[in-house]
Amino acid sequence: QVQLVESGGGLVQPGGSLRLSCAASAIIFSTDYMGWYRQAPGKQRELVAGITRGGSLNYVDSVKGRFTISRDNAKNTIYLQMNSLKPEDTAVYYCYARKLGADYWGQGTQVTVSS
Repeated sequence: QVQLVESGGGLVQPGGSLRLSCAASAIIFSTDYMGWYRQAPGKQRELVAGITRGGSLNYVDSVKGRFTISRDNAKNTIYLQMNSLKPEDTAVYYCYARKLGADYWGQGTQVTVSS
């Protein structure tokens, strides 16, 4: 079992920055994959960024160069640094983990980009 708790969402103006955190109950380096998804109203949930156990990273094209995913194994936490935020980044952001074939989700944190 892996429990995930996100934090760091909020309201930010276009061009601003936020850092999301996801604290995991289990040792994260034992997970196969961890990442951040987002879901905007009326849209499907999409993968934003992910990191494998070996440290390989992947990003959706729309956030490349603006978002950075990272992890701190000592703190069992992954992060999503979001810079140059745009109104279209507005969504609920979910932390995700896959371990031994099972999927785990956090409760989500709202990110709103608006002036």
